[in-house]
Amino acid sequence: MHSILKTSFAACVAAGIAASGASAAGHSLSGDLVIFSDMSNPAPRAVMEGMVERFGEMHPDLNIALTVIDREAYKTQIRNFLTANAPDVANWYAANRMLPYVEAGLFEDISDLWEGQISEDLASTKGALTIDDKQYGVPYTYYQWGVYYRKDIFDDLGLSEPTTWEEELANCQTLLDNGVKCYTIGTKFLWTAGGWFDYLNMRTNGYDFHARLTNGEESWQSDEVRATFANWRELIDMGAFIDDHQTYSWQEALPFMANGQAASYLMGNFAVAPLRDSGLDDSKLDFYQFVEITPGIAKGEDAPTDTFHIPTGAKNKDAAREFLRFVVSADNQTLINNGENLGQLPVNANSSVDDDKFLQQGFDMLSNKAPGGIAQFFDRDAPAEMAAVAMEGFQEFMVFPDNLEDVLDRLEAAREDIY
Repeated sequence: MHSILKTSFAACVAAGIAASGASAAGHSLSGDLVIFSDMSNPAPRAVMEGMVERFGEMHPDLNIALTVIDREAYKTQIRNFLTANAPDVANWYAANRMLPYVEAGLFEDISDLWEGQISEDLASTKGALTIDDKQYGVPYTYYQWGVYYRKDIFDDLGLSEPTTWEEELANCQTLLDNGVKCYTIGTKFLWTAGGWFDYLNMRTNGYDFHARLTNGEESWQSDEVRATFANWRELIDMGAFIDDHQTYSWQEALPFMANGQAASYLMGNFAVAPLRDSGLDDSKLDFYQFVEITPGIAKGEDAPTDTFHIPTGAKNKDAAREFLRFVVSADNQTLINNGENLGQLPVNANSSVDDDKFLQQGFDMLSNKAPGGIAQFFDRDAPAEMAAVAMEGFQEFMVFPDNLEDVLDRLEAAREDIY
């Protein structure tokens, strides 16, 4: 086996991973396996290189070539390399982010990989990788969204974790009365406002309505959408959000929570590390699931899922399929998602979750407390063109809520044009 990679991550190899992968293969692999990845940040890159190294050790006659491309550059290059000189395996994302490449015939139908045990082990994300009852990729990691909050501030003010909208509003008013903003947020790059819309809409109207809306099947001028914005406006009119949030990135909004000017942040689990780095240990930082708004509606959750796909132009599809089987194995997902590596959640239900307070809470929430469904986040569930227009509208509404009618008119016009 020749590999372009040598990395200390391979020292983490467990016998169970090698055994399960070898068993799954069932035959010797040879030839070249070309993998393109957007895992360019240091920790994800080490994870990617480690997976390639371990898979190569299991298949010594296979020549593996890994090319890692900067994530932003990857987004602009993917269609070109899928069309012109496709690798055998490529990173991407689930749901509507993969739809254009499926519709263009650039991602392979791998429904055969989803037969049997894999379908059960990865059940939570199967829908996000399914188009017209066929599967076009496999997941390797996901992470929860929810409300991260200053437990010490809540304790000082006698507040407990809310479970209903009324409790959320009451907590918020108490915070405001004591000079603390309810939420920090930075909407400079728009997508954070998308998270607020996702949760308010799923809690007001349910996951199924939200999915139909992002699929272009519901009107932005419907009573249901207006009810979502009415709930959002309750918070805006209270002054719940930090001032001038449109001037901050999500990272620039972190200090407001770290220094106690704001009590909570609706955000993905990736915010935990910088909040801890800012001095908030686990006695000061906690997490709760976004509250119920409309009684009886099953809770859906945002859990963005990162994926691997086989391009239709791949030259070594047998090896590519075995690599995907290896990626989703329980042992591999346990390893790559632990706190020393990605620090996220394994999708395989038989994997172990790292002993981290927030990962444990997130895994429990997504596994046991999200009967409504798993959404991928607004800019992945909606087509890119619609997401851009809509998230711009969300930010505008947060700054100028009286502009709602203009915003909804633009969003409805975009829906009729784009879909």
